[in-house]
Amino acid sequence: MNFTLKVWRQKNADDAGGMAEYPATNIIADMSFLEMLDVVNEGLIAKGEEPIAFDSDCREGICGTCSLVINGVAHGGQRGTTACQLHMRHFTDGQTITIEPWRAKAFPVIRDLVTDRGAFDRIIQAGGFISVNTGGTPDANALPVSKVDSDLSMDAAACIGCGACVAACKNASAMLFVSAKVSHLGLLPQGRVEKDRRVAGMVAQMDKEGFGNCTVTGSCEAVCPKEISLSFIARMNRDYGVALLKGTKHEA
Repeated sequence: MNFTLKVWRQKNADDAGGMAEYPATNIIADMSFLEMLDVVNEGLIAKGEEPIAFDSDCREGICGTCSLVINGVAHGGQRGTTACQLHMRHFTDGQTITIEPWRAKAFPVIRDLVTDRGAFDRIIQAGGFISVNTGGTPDANALPVSKVDSDLSMDAAACIGCGACVAACKNASAMLFVSAKVSHLGLLPQGRVEKDRRVAGMVAQMDKEGFGNCTVTGSCEAVCPKEISLSFIARMNRDYGVALLKGTKHEA
């Protein structure tokens, strides 16, 4: 298969950047999207040109490192799939493919397709943890948890923090990410002790980082590779309202 790639190239954070066009030739249909980029980069290096910078790590849809907007859609548009799991057989031979980085004020571009997602780390540091010392590993049945709560917590914990929800949202909102991190701890007994402080702190940090608010367009859920539900945003809003009524401090 042969493709024409239109790729965002940017030397550094201060560079204006722009689109550049490259051919991708003799691509095997079963290659992943990142493997295709590797082939293109090998050709660029062989010609003495600068390779395209992009993020990747596990390449198994687990880590959330790969972060590409492909033809205007975060992760390429295959439901429940990260960019590293997207295969070239989903494209048409001869197709022109546009590749851009996440577009959000809170995710500044470092170089080419690589963005700084440290804002997510700072949100987690603001409350996405349990600070009590639990000692040794407790017995599985020491703290009874209902199946409904445990299943919901597991669904929320599936979030890999890739940032596709932010890239897809017209407001660059991080509400789906934050709500998943708030919910997966707050639903369990160990996390309920700090539930109010957690949601207040993480929401405050989210606002401080410059993310927009949620207007419930559903674009975040549509592109989420782990298909995190919008219902977690509603849960977080309720938890946040309760925390404020209790007078919980919410300084970032």
